Amino acid sequence: ILKTLNSWFWWENIWMPINCTWADFVDRDGLVFPKPHQLYATIPYALVLLIIRFFSERYIARPLAKALGIKNVRRVKPQPNPVLESYFRECSRHPSQSEIKGLAKKCNCTVHLVEKWFRRRRNLEIPTVLQKFQEAFWRFSFYLTSSIVGFIFLYDKPWFYDIWQTWVGYPFQTLLPSQYWYYMAEIGFYWSLIFTLGIDIKRKADFMAHVVHHLAAIGLMSGSWCGNYVRLGTLVIFVHDTADFWLEAAKMFNYARWEKTCNMLFVIFAIAFFITRMILFPFWILRATLYQPTYYSTTPVIAYFLFNGMLLTLQGLHIYWGYLIFRILKRFVFLK
Repeated sequence: ILKTLNSWFWWENIWMPINCTWADFVDRDGLVFPKPHQLYATIPYALVLLIIRFFSERYIARPLAKALGIKNVRRVKPQPNPVLESYFRECSRHPSQSEIKGLAKKCNCTVHLVEKWFRRRRNLEIPTVLQKFQEAFWRFSFYLTSSIVGFIFLYDKPWFYDIWQTWVGYPFQTLLPSQYWYYMAEIGFYWSLIFTLGIDIKRKADFMAHVVHHLAAIGLMSGSWCGNYVRLGTLVIFVHDTADFWLEAAKMFNYARWEKTCNMLFVIFAIAFFITRMILFPFWILRATLYQPTYYSTTPVIAYFLFNGMLLTLQGLHIYWGYLIFRILKRFVFLK
């Protein structure tokens, strides 16, 4: 069954134009092609990024937070109580008055002590401002570095200015070392975000949207790597990262209560978001993936529908997040 599924998955008609086979993707005559097995390296790269994150949060973000006036609030832990802990995890974090009385009888203590235990236990679940600042600092650092490095990698490439160049000579386009490292770092970063979903701060408004986004990003980048859609892939990565570090910077100053700086950074982020996600992505990137391939092949491969489906999913998330940003801007302008 696994062999059959593997042969179906790597069927040439899914990935590449007609009359091309995987045998054509062998390095030769100065041409270097991306290889699917290279994606295994993104897992150890993700672990390296997690180590870098640990040290940067501990030794850079914490002193910076202290300098900005953010204090490390120590939460009081409740006394260990297996009965109350079990109830907290499995039944309710906010028990009713009758349930509290029943638990007090069961634990042979007063109602006041049970209420106090639940209040302290709930407080442990609430992330501190310092934790939020550290997480925002890590994302800001990565997105800023990625944006700068991405610009350095792309500014002298013809497809950065003329998107038709992404398809010239396809699929026989050589893989550049800069493209390799750009992809490995980005996929590794999103794997690291998947690995830390359980411990990162959960935001109810868009937690599931973030999960979908991370999985779609990994799927898109991995698929575009296998099909050698690397030129377009680097443009998609660059368009996404250039707006995100403004948001993380705004969050950091929001946690430090630098209101004017936070507002200014958020407005810059909103402008960058609408330019990159609502204009460049649909009218530049999606135009190149939906419309331009028809000029190079009259028979679209299955990957055309798969990748464009994921890109349209991303655009759906952009519209959702754009709506949330617009609501915040509306409150900011009209309600101060």
